[in-house]
Amino acid sequence: MRFRSLATLFRFGPQRIAQLWYHLPNFLKLFWRLLKDPRVSLGPKLVLILVLLYVFSPIDLLPDFLAVLGQIDDLVVIFLGLRVFIRLCPKEVVREHVLAIAAGR
Repeated sequence: MRFRSLATLFRFGPQRIAQLWYHLPNFLKLFWRLLKDPRVSLGPKLVLILVLLYVFSPIDLLPDFLAVLGQIDDLVVIFLGLRVFIRLCPKEVVREHVLAIAAGR
């Protein structure tokens, strides 16, 4: 895994966060569609399920009572897990779903 992706997470400014918030429904649609698609193998789907289990589990890398660090580790796990999920999915399937979501289907 590259450290640049982690650095990107910390470089988000207000404008980038607003863009991410604006596109969040489309990202959620994409993740859901890829999760349901039979052309996506079990490996990427397990990554997504493990990320969701981590988020909702009481186990943390850093406890939440540590001021800001407790929440940042959750964001890093989500960010990196979702990136891995998208990268493990077949590119043509991801492209097909992105175009369908952009077309409003």
